[in-house]
Amino acid sequence: MKTGFLDKLINRLDLVTPEEVQNLVTRLLKEKGFLENVFEALREGVLILDPDGNVTFANHAGVTIFGFPEASFQGLNIGQLVRGIEWSSLAHPERVVSRDMEIFYPENRFLNFYISPIANELSDQAGTIGYVMLVRDETESKKHAAEELESEKLNALTLLAAGVAHEIGNPLNSIGIHMQLLARKVKKIPEEYQEDILSHLETAQSEVRRLDGILKQFLQAVRPTTPKREQLKLHDILHETLGNLEIELEQRKCQVQLDLTPNEPLLPLDGEQIQQAFYNLIRNASQALPASGGIIAISSESTPYALKLSISDNGSGISPEHMGALFEPYKTTKKSGTGLGLIIVRRIIREHGGEIEVDSEEGKGTSVTLFFPREEKHLRMLADENETIIDLDSNA
Repeated sequence: MKTGFLDKLINRLDLVTPEEVQNLVTRLLKEKGFLENVFEALREGVLILDPDGNVTFANHAGVTIFGFPEASFQGLNIGQLVRGIEWSSLAHPERVVSRDMEIFYPENRFLNFYISPIANELSDQAGTIGYVMLVRDETESKKHAAEELESEKLNALTLLAAGVAHEIGNPLNSIGIHMQLLARKVKKIPEEYQEDILSHLETAQSEVRRLDGILKQFLQAVRPTTPKREQLKLHDILHETLGNLEIELEQRKCQVQLDLTPNEPLLPLDGEQIQQAFYNLIRNASQALPASGGIIAISSESTPYALKLSISDNGSGISPEHMGALFEPYKTTKKSGTGLGLIIVRRIIREHGGEIEVDSEEGKGTSVTLFFPREEKHLRMLADENETIIDLDSNA
């Protein structure tokens, strides 16, 4: 509504008839209802605040984004409704303030908002009659940006892997062969010199094997592969992996507790890849336990859509600072670790259409949960967002 119209209306109030007043009020109500319906149709949150930061209006998107209480929130200060917002530092009568923020209630979201003053045009005195706050939910865009960054990192690692395989792999093989030849020749010299030389050679050969193992792990972590799927039972692969690790787990005094669902479906799996993933996770769990031993609990649950399998330990757990870098190469808490084990596991699970979740508390233990879809994921039609129908007559 233009200011000129309101000025004319005020000047003519004593001249109009009751019928004209009723028509003017009806027009004002229609204009108000139209603007409210426009605000309700927006996906961005729109809040109108008075000069003290008290909410006088919020559209449906704003209420949903911030999780305002179902009871009336009008008149409450924005700082009370949204923890972390300090109105005194944001309100400025002469400029627009734009900020990014992360909220954790009602769910974890990344938001961008700006606050713009509403000038007092009905008075000759400078000042504002309130503020408009526009809020955008940028959670999905940040998620896509993180995925693109991860993809770029993986592509860079893949290119690096090709160079590493050529520049390091071939010399390592050559060194290994020459050390074997040296070991044969050492056996021809007098015995009093053999023991010391062979000891040094064994140390060198052990380091060459370790470097070769790191190289292979690195290549496995970044090299794209296509799973050779068969209809297999996940529990069978698990039992085979536990059998291969039995001696190592006994030496570490690990107790394995199984709680597996009896309703296990056949899944399209690459047996060798899944066994490799289990091997990495179970070894990680055993190495996190104290020297006196501990418990590794493995459970599974079947749903109509997926088979969920969890591997938990009561070991040292993972600190919050390391949780943020779990899937970054060479970030590890182990003295002799490469930080590639979880990257390999995640790649394998994702290539099977599944996902991995890690939950850990320092000093109490870690739980890794794998989700395997019951069938391969194909094309699925999604509802067209442009077909969403908004009832403009609704004030919800």
